[in-house]
Amino acid sequence: MIELLRTNDIVLISRIEALLDEHEIDFFVADQYMSAMEGSLGFLPRRILIDKDDLSRARLAMHAVGLLDELKNG
Repeated sequence: MIELLRTNDIVLISRIEALLDEHEIDFFVADQYMSAMEGSLGFLPRRILIDKDDLSRARLAMHAVGLLDELKNG
């Protein structure tokens, strides 16, 4: 799996999860439980990981809704 996105923005994470679900792209949100370890301060970013083969589809889906600029490598 490769990192698609890294952010502290839980609203953005939720939006990307919904978008990937909509396009039937499997993903994993890494570090989502670290907030409990850090005291829920939100300073540790969460990462969305996807299969490398799905990267093009994920980028296209994000572009279609105006979220392409949020990607790790633009």
